[in-house]
Amino acid sequence: MPNVLLVEDDEQLARNLVNFLRSEGFTADHALGQTDGLAMFSANTYNCVLLDISLKDGNGFSVCSAIKAESEVPVIFLTASADEACTVAGFEIGADDYISKPFRPRELLARMKNAMRKQQRSASLISCQNVIVDSAKGVVTKNGKEIYLSALEYRLLLIFFSNKEKLLSRDRLAEELWSISGEYVSDNTLNVYIKRLREKVEDDPQSPSIIITVRGLGYKAVDK
Repeated sequence: MPNVLLVEDDEQLARNLVNFLRSEGFTADHALGQTDGLAMFSANTYNCVLLDISLKDGNGFSVCSAIKAESEVPVIFLTASADEACTVAGFEIGADDYISKPFRPRELLARMKNAMRKQQRSASLISCQNVIVDSAKGVVTKNGKEIYLSALEYRLLLIFFSNKEKLLSRDRLAEELWSISGEYVSDNTLNVYIKRLREKVEDDPQSPSIIITVRGLGYKAVDK
């Protein structure tokens, strides 16, 4: 069930909108201002934020900037202002959509669902240099062309890409692969899988630039 945070200082509008969202199968929390809104966002998990620009304490731009600095949760501005400068400013700080008051609830609902779909598609894509993993489809592409990996090669690539720029020890990699395969992964087996993976994702497997060796410590994926 999608969870929505509404930051809006018009209490009547907020009450009506929260009731509408709940009738459409959402859960919804309401904050009156910037301080409460950011506190609620930090304490809970939300799928979408609806945000007024003019708040009693602070403003929606500050709230949006803070949210986008730490997450990819869609933010939709709800505002009585039709000023083009406000619209542009909202998009420049990361807002996903902008709807002027008064608005039709079902139009807002459609925009919310569209923003959440886009975020879900984006979240399923993990990239490193010219290689992209679509975890929702289980597809890996290099320079736009699909490359085919075995189940363990795919899992190994996901481990690297989900931990980009982080040093991963050989023990950590072996344990992760073991938990997936259900079979013990020896040092030699790990060497084989890393070699095979490099042959498929690197431009020059003999001089890798994506999955690099940190001598004596392990490996890491480098996104440069």
